[in-house]
Amino acid sequence: MAARKPQDQTGRTLGPRALQTRQRLLEATEALLDQRSVREIRVVEIARKVGTSPATFYQYFRDVEEAILQLVEQAAEDLPAIVERMEGPWQGGRGLDTARAISDAFVRHWDTHGAVLRVRNLKAEEGDRAFRRVRQAALAPVVERLARVVEEHQKAGKVSQEISAWAAGSSIIAMLERMSSYHAMFERAGVTRAQLVETCARILHQTVTGRQVA
Repeated sequence: MAARKPQDQTGRTLGPRALQTRQRLLEATEALLDQRSVREIRVVEIARKVGTSPATFYQYFRDVEEAILQLVEQAAEDLPAIVERMEGPWQGGRGLDTARAISDAFVRHWDTHGAVLRVRNLKAEEGDRAFRRVRQAALAPVVERLARVVEEHQKAGKVSQEISAWAAGSSIIAMLERMSSYHAMFERAGVTRAQLVETCARILHQTVTGRQVA
């Protein structure tokens, strides 16, 4: 099914100029999220950064949270490429390379969209249904693909049948998100980015394949 084209608050499909304005408003919102809490951001500030009026903002978004929700959906566009990396190979050293590529991609994903993703997770954990829905839609394909990798290795007798494949996939994604979110803090404590990626990669590889590579 083709994605629905962006519309304004009246339901009118946006033309090229309107799309450009809408995107500039989203970029201004994201820039402000890097500086302060979502609760401190005001529509007038967003409009000022773009050089327009609050009325223009309200043509495209109901409020600041709706703009952030759109940013969350844009950030999710990175994830299909990460799912593709999970196709493997998973054997031996090449499998560890696959795990490294996935771990590195998650860190890069958070480097690019960290402020937006932190709001997504916070709002979802607070029970906001819209943010919970978009987080589920974004991460479910990643978890499901990892679960299938675990199941394939269970069938080959390499991973214990006592492990829930879905729980394993979910745990890995939770780890990657958490570590990626706070990697700057770890770096200040002396853990390099490369060490963080390598550590996550080895945990990921051993979990889904049941093998440890020296």
